[in-house]
Amino acid sequence: MNTDPIADYLTRVRNAIKANHRVVEIPASNLKKEITKVLFDKGYIANYKFEEVGPQGTIKVALKYHPITKIPAIRSIQRISKPGLRKYAGTSSMPRVLNGLGIAILSTSKGVMTDKEARQHNVGGEVLCYVY
Repeated sequence: MNTDPIADYLTRVRNAIKANHRVVEIPASNLKKEITKVLFDKGYIANYKFEEVGPQGTIKVALKYHPITKIPAIRSIQRISKPGLRKYAGTSSMPRVLNGLGIAILSTSKGVMTDKEARQHNVGGEVLCYVY
């Protein structure tokens, strides 16, 4: 049993990038699927596929690299809110990652979204991770 599945998801992506893998397989959950969709919409991953294999299913994530320099699109991905210490942000205290160049992924009452979308919708929530 894993106590922090989101940290496991982020660590698998981070390790795959360090090893220059093209595809990484991650055990699926609804929250992980939503985080994957946000990463794809913002251009941090090349593609993804949800496979319903077994009781849980898996997410196959195709990582994105620059075609010439082979630099990954995700330079850093780090967990912010942990099970032992949850971090929440209201609309007034929404975090800005690298002065707006990166994104913070939040879990709000209106679903999983980035910090910019949360400001537009005027909602706060749990800060899951920073990506840049």
